[in-house]
Amino acid sequence: MTSDADFEIFLAAAPGLEDILCAEAAERGFAGAAAVPGGVTFRGGWPAVWRANLEIRGASHVLARIGAFRSPHLAQLDKRARRLPWAEFLRRDAPFRVEATCRNSRIYHSGAAAQRIERAIADELGARPDAEAEVCIKARIEDDLCTLSIDTSGEPLHKRGHKEAVNRAPMRESLASLFLRQCGYAGTEPVLDPMCGSGTFVIEAAEIAAGLAPGRTRRFAFEQLATFDEAAWQQLRQAGPARPAPAFRFHGRDRDAGAIAMARANADRAGVGAITDFGQHAISDLQRPDGPPGLVIINPPYGGRLGDRKQLQPLYRALGQTLISRFAGWRVGLITNDAALAGATGLPFGKTAAPVSHGGLRVTLFQTAALG
Repeated sequence: MTSDADFEIFLAAAPGLEDILCAEAAERGFAGAAAVPGGVTFRGGWPAVWRANLEIRGASHVLARIGAFRSPHLAQLDKRARRLPWAEFLRRDAPFRVEATCRNSRIYHSGAAAQRIERAIADELGARPDAEAEVCIKARIEDDLCTLSIDTSGEPLHKRGHKEAVNRAPMRESLASLFLRQCGYAGTEPVLDPMCGSGTFVIEAAEIAAGLAPGRTRRFAFEQLATFDEAAWQQLRQAGPARPAPAFRFHGRDRDAGAIAMARANADRAGVGAITDFGQHAISDLQRPDGPPGLVIINPPYGGRLGDRKQLQPLYRALGQTLISRFAGWRVGLITNDAALAGATGLPFGKTAAPVSHGGLRVTLFQTAALG
């Protein structure tokens, strides 16, 4: 697979947000992007893989499809795996690992499948298997069809590389970016998070407005592949759009002083400290910032037990009352797993989208139009 080869590229996304990620991929110029269960597909070469890792905010991983074949039993899996030209994309001196999943197939033991593929690669290429290797080959065996992909990202893409401090139950950056997009946010208005924690929503919004690529400060697994071109990669990294600093600011509030300190440090590391504003405030003390209206986005506490709802309802009521009375002209996006808690705010939410998984719970984004 040379740098100009054309193959299928898969962007993994949280189920339920595939269409939102597809819109992002199309906006970033990845032609032919199509939403499929669990993510988005398009075709391109290795430079497209590098750029997707660098620029796409909502994906958790970028996978390069390298082969597919029917394999009804382990001996056939071994035989067909050995035929793939592993030297075209893996380096002999770079360790690798294999992960397999099996569904509705005569090969049902994922561990045995992974071992067969791992042994085939090691024998044919001479590379060393390592359970801790950054380069991961993913095998999906479904209805006896084995699809092999390279996870070109390595660590999940929500790990931007510049956020060191995290608060309890943080929102992943990739998921936060998709919720922002779902709210219609495009970087042209201020954003405020009244319970900002370590600052994820605020920092994501500021980076989008400033035109900063999410992967600009981290490394990727594709840097260890035989297809990697260091000079072309550095040129791509330095070719990002330069935008003037926005005239408005991005605001984070939290009653926890420790969370505010984390958020400020994270914003500084991300290079958006100058356009963000963090302050310690309770919900009842929340004030509308100076300047134009924008988006209030919030991921308040929510629980999985019935008793939690009774304890949290006063917080949600206070939040709704504060926003209705002080934030005329602003839109609101609220993420929770409990429609009754969202209703306790008294905010005029419209139709909701499908729930998505976050922290082991199914959460829903509730949205308002501009408040009156």
